[in-house]
Amino acid sequence: MSEDLMTIRQMCDAFDVTPRTLRFYESKELLAPRREGQKRLFTRRDRARLKLILRGKKFGFTLEEIRQLLDLYGQGRAQEHQLVRTHEIARERLEDLRARRAELDEAVAELESEIDFVGKKLADIRNSSAA
Repeated sequence: MSEDLMTIRQMCDAFDVTPRTLRFYESKELLAPRREGQKRLFTRRDRARLKLILRGKKFGFTLEEIRQLLDLYGQGRAQEHQLVRTHEIARERLEDLRARRAELDEAVAELESEIDFVGKKLADIRNSSAA
């Protein structure tokens, strides 16, 4: 087999994904492996696209946002447009993550305060019982 092509098992091992994941991305037309009978053979292009898909998912991009960005790669002289759109989506996602982090930080602080309060009450009860 050419080093440019990888089987589904090799892709799974290389990217730590399941065959089901690869078939799902294929069904969503995000990946388009070559077919030899029932065998799927993934090209360098497929590997690059999978890297972008996984990275996008890691950052919380929707599959539709990822599709839009991947589709821009196929257009002629679209690099600037693709980069502009990637920048826009990434900025939006970053703002969303920062807002979620602030909400989580607030929830953590409140929970820490409750734990301290309950811990002090518990200590008071134990001290009262010991006396």
